[in-house]
Amino acid sequence: MLGQELPALVGDGYTSFKVFMTYQDLALSDIQLLEVFSTARETGALVMVHAENYDAIRFLTERLERAGNTAPRFHATSRPIPVEREATHRAISLAQLVDVPIMIVHVSNGESMEQIRWAQSRGLKVFGETCPQYLVLTEKDLDGLNMEGAKYVCSPPPRDEASQKACWLGLETGVFQVYSSDHCPFRYDSPQGKLVPKGRTSFQWVPNGIPGVETRLPILFSEGVVKGRITLNQFVGLTATNHAKMYGLHPKKGTIAVGADADIAIWDPDRKVTIRQEILHHGSDYTPYEGLEVTGWPVTTIVRGKTVVRDGALVGSRSAGQHVSRELSPYAAPAGIPAPPARD
Repeated sequence: MLGQELPALVGDGYTSFKVFMTYQDLALSDIQLLEVFSTARETGALVMVHAENYDAIRFLTERLERAGNTAPRFHATSRPIPVEREATHRAISLAQLVDVPIMIVHVSNGESMEQIRWAQSRGLKVFGETCPQYLVLTEKDLDGLNMEGAKYVCSPPPRDEASQKACWLGLETGVFQVYSSDHCPFRYDSPQGKLVPKGRTSFQWVPNGIPGVETRLPILFSEGVVKGRITLNQFVGLTATNHAKMYGLHPKKGTIAVGADADIAIWDPDRKVTIRQEILHHGSDYTPYEGLEVTGWPVTTIVRGKTVVRDGALVGSRSAGQHVSRELSPYAAPAGIPAPPARD
């Protein structure tokens, strides 16, 4: 697969891919990570890394379950900050060995962020991403009665207020280049969703992920721009321009300029909206941000010059989307550190 399928995918315009250091059947060993990193260097792909130590999580999960601590809130207990910090440092170290740029995704706390800052200060091409759940939610949200806490089960889990402040600092100072939702929606009131019967026996069986793509921009604008944490230009960079540049879509995407795709969100910076499930359009039956009041809301969305959403209503055709093949990203080019010999 590494020698044929990944290079073929990159050649077809799929110029980034994501690897996991956690989850059963997904977690890669160190040697597997090194092989993937080496292939990425050879092909010019950008690797995204979900950094959590799977063995440490298994160790903690087994002990929590033996002690009868199986409620959703113990999901966070099973994945504490050191689990993420260690994996972040290890991913950076392995990437350094083969001189391949990587993006550490879903960073939830200051200790993991410091690993990225450490690498960046030494000239390593290590990039970072954080998400809205790490800016406005905390582990206390998992404490809901019965299975309500399952609505907030995601990985890494939301942390504490100190971690929130650290993630904001990462956005403000440029440690994080992009801000994404990690949108992974499950229905709550469904035996195939968050209320899957096995999930009642232990937090480890609760479907892992939360919805957030539709509320991603309003949360950052309201909590960031309106509250003076980041500038409007930083907001645009973190949510659009930097993504396009880092993932091989610029200048077709990520800019308003002659020759670009005319993808434009027209924003009302003063509009106050209380986030409620009933006004959203995602496939889930709940939002983890229910009741959060935000200032600033998109009123019109234009894709390739055509209006597709007007004041919250879909007016464009559902078949209007197009696959966009991506170029190699300049951000994925090696920093110039000598790498081990290529495979035979």
